[in-house]
Amino acid sequence: MNNRPGCLSGLLKLFLLDTLFDWLQDRFGFGRGPSCMGCGCGFILLIVFIALSCSVVTGTDWFSFSF
Repeated sequence: MNNRPGCLSGLLKLFLLDTLFDWLQDRFGFGRGPSCMGCGCGFILLIVFIALSCSVVTGTDWFSFSF
């Protein structure tokens, strides 16, 4: 049985992920915080956002360790 989510579900996930990413960037992202802390946090948030958005688009389950 194929239990893949539909297109609308993926678009909703991407919208919520984008909204969360924008909020986190405003709070902790690039140019926020003392010294270069904002640059480091912004880069980490960017990498996490890219990984999660690729997961939503491709339907990859990163926590499935079966062979």
